[in-house]
Amino acid sequence: MANSTFSGPVRSQNGFQNISVDATTGAVTTTATFGAATSVTTLAATTTTTTNLVFTNQNHPTTAAINSTATATAAQVATGYITSTSAAATTITLPTGTLLGTQLSATAGTVLDLYIDNTAGANTVTIAVATNGILSALAAAVSASAGLLTVPSGVTGLACFRIMFSSATAYAFTRIA
Repeated sequence: MANSTFSGPVRSQNGFQNISVDATTGAVTTTATFGAATSVTTLAATTTTTTNLVFTNQNHPTTAAINSTATATAAQVATGYITSTSAAATTITLPTGTLLGTQLSATAGTVLDLYIDNTAGANTVTIAVATNGILSALAAAVSASAGLLTVPSGVTGLACFRIMFSSATAYAFTRIA
């Protein structure tokens, strides 16, 4: 098959697969799958290494709405974009490290950026971490910026948080914008 070169973005609703074809048998083997939660497997002569990546889709085709105090589901957080339009003060508690890690197929080093959009809200949104979720050392030390867990309403009501996994079931949480 010939190579294809594209000058614009390549899009897919269901991800992409990298394959190899055995020269003798013609058997097709999937070597990597690229999607919302991505595993990339590198095959060497004697070693197999798997690295889990989460690509942040800046367009966020799927978002979640949380308009009252609640614990976000792992699926809602995995969208990378949560909106709130509440008139009352709202606290969004993140899922446990185990639930979120399972949703993302996380391992140590997996990173997810989470946007909270409260621009249409009328009151503050506060983010809280759950079991196996901790504030990063930076967030704990500099609570006025990286540790700021409140998102105001109105035109300044947009925040970005980074979730960094130290294992498949534990994450550190910090504000990055």
